[in-house]
Amino acid sequence: MASIFTRIIRGEIPSDRVYEDSAVVAFLDVTPLSPGHVLVVPVEEKEYLHQLSEESAAALGRALPRVARAVLAATGAAAYNILQNNGALANQAVMHVHFHIIPKFEDGRGLGLVWKASKAEPNESAELAARIRERIGE
Repeated sequence: MASIFTRIIRGEIPSDRVYEDSAVVAFLDVTPLSPGHVLVVPVEEKEYLHQLSEESAAALGRALPRVARAVLAATGAAAYNILQNNGALANQAVMHVHFHIIPKFEDGRGLGLVWKASKAEPNESAELAARIRERIGE
């Protein structure tokens, strides 16, 4: 079954589109965290970012700065967050890759974050980096 985003892309569900090309569609979120909250979605329907074709990923990379510039200019926001979740455990609600561009305003409107950082252990970090490098080509 097609995701709600695929249905929006096909025009089966109305949306307030702000950008569209052959590989990417961007539209206002219907439950925004702040005015100008936009979803940037690849036409290619994949659940996780790492499943996207290189072409779709590149198209997203081209569209994100263009849409972000327009959101800042249109809203007058002071800053913005770009959020992208992969999997239900990471709070992904719609299982179709998508990026949120969430304007942040001086009055606090926008995304709120709690960053629970920890200290990396040098030996563990070096081993983990080596394992990741070995798998980059997979």
